[in-house]
Amino acid sequence: MLKKEELPVCPVATTLQMVGSKWKLLILRNLLERPWRFNELRKNLEGISQKVLTDSLRSMEEDGIITRTVYPEVPPRVEYSLSELGESMRPIIKAMELWGIQYKEQKGS
Repeated sequence: MLKKEELPVCPVATTLQMVGSKWKLLILRNLLERPWRFNELRKNLEGISQKVLTDSLRSMEEDGIITRTVYPEVPPRVEYSLSELGESMRPIIKAMELWGIQYKEQKGS
């Protein structure tokens, strides 16, 4: 996790640094629905490589956006879910969804 002084001065740049990649936004979108397992995410996010998914999840966990829960089972079960900080991004993702809907409707007319 970056220290405050390591973050960009611009607040928009800070947000982009946290979830600015296409894959991080789509992972966040999925986790807003419910907790997901690694392979569920990989199957749902068509085109993502295992390495990119792993790196994105690790980065989001380090930044405090998601939590990783390992269940003591055989084989081990791992679930990813939003942390309280991740949940605070719900209005941002919702606004992006609404904008996308409006844009698509505008293009359809």
